[in-house]
Amino acid sequence: MSARRPQAFDIVVAGGGMVGGALAVALSALPFRTLVVEATPPGEAAQPSYDERATAVSESSRRILEGIGCWAGLAGHAAPIREIHVSERGAFGATRLRASEQGLQSFGHVVENRALGTAVWDRIRDAGNLAAWSPARVLGLVQESGHVDVAIERDGRTVKVRARLVVAADGASSPAREMAGIGHDVHDYGQVAVIANVTPANDHGGTAFERFTASGPLAVLPLTQGRASIVWTLPPDRARDILALEDAAFLAALQAAFGYRLGLFRRAGARTAYPLTLVQAHTWHAGRVALAGNAAHGIHPVAGQGFNLGLRDAAALAELVAGLATGGDPGSAELLDNYAEWRDADRARTVRDTDGLVQLFTSEFGLLRAGRRLGLVGLDLFPPARAAVARRGMGLAGRLPRLALGRPLCP
Repeated sequence: MSARRPQAFDIVVAGGGMVGGALAVALSALPFRTLVVEATPPGEAAQPSYDERATAVSESSRRILEGIGCWAGLAGHAAPIREIHVSERGAFGATRLRASEQGLQSFGHVVENRALGTAVWDRIRDAGNLAAWSPARVLGLVQESGHVDVAIERDGRTVKVRARLVVAADGASSPAREMAGIGHDVHDYGQVAVIANVTPANDHGGTAFERFTASGPLAVLPLTQGRASIVWTLPPDRARDILALEDAAFLAALQAAFGYRLGLFRRAGARTAYPLTLVQAHTWHAGRVALAGNAAHGIHPVAGQGFNLGLRDAAALAELVAGLATGGDPGSAELLDNYAEWRDADRARTVRDTDGLVQLFTSEFGLLRAGRRLGLVGLDLFPPARAAVARRGMGLAGRLPRLALGRPLCP
């Protein structure tokens, strides 16, 4: 390792995926020198954050992306969610949430991950006061008084940089989290999400469907060009069988699970699968290392809230850093304690909502099954309850960052 004085940054963001990249872009508007380190360059097939999946971007997340200059490049790739249809296979009753009832054009949008990656990294490349190293990866963290020494592998050699704050935004299996000595709990749902893009015969009209089946939830989300993205939760054995099917048999199985609300499914794209777990870090920070996104929480995709929760992490942390006086310390214990308190409430509420839905709609207990069916009917008939559910789904409940409210990062 070089004996030269380490290059100095105020903030190092480990992970340039959708959350880490957005955080780096937000921080680039502030008088702090930031470095984002990403192992896999955007656009490569191995890039896990920017693969063939699609992401539901809530209204609060759209505002955040707009506030950091990323939404303009995404608008043409974003399919609006104008209505949400929730039902249970084989049961009476359904709930329909309509954006127009809330005085909105949409609850949010569905965007393919590769488009998100392109928009975020275009802003990273154009941003001033921001360095981006990719491919590069964090090898080690050594916390000292007032700073962290960060060892980074880049261009086949190891270099050391010094930072006052390191943000681990490198995914649910976060190496940086482990280097910081932050433990985490994992709950395995015993389910796999099968993901694909399909083309239905009928126009989805901006409707997102959440269909609860005996094997798990099936989400069908609107995409541009008349396509839809499916997230089909299945037991592992069933998922393996589904992945092995030819396209025609796959579409027939999907049709049997979903029904004919969109007519016949006519075409399917490539299929992938991901095991589903609930990951929660024991703490939000250790010393001068803080967590954001899936490094802090990986949640079930049933309500499409994982990315949105992580993006609120990024907006909240950026706001706290923006509030520092000139020369302030972005890695101070006071700032990171405030960040942890703020984000813990949001995480607890979101985990409670998503995990509760999974438990509610996978239980075959008779009274609970009857209650959830009546609940779908009751929710559909009670506008105030629909409004409350909609606000939570749009990421507009609880304490919100300025960016999520459509306000500038700095007052």
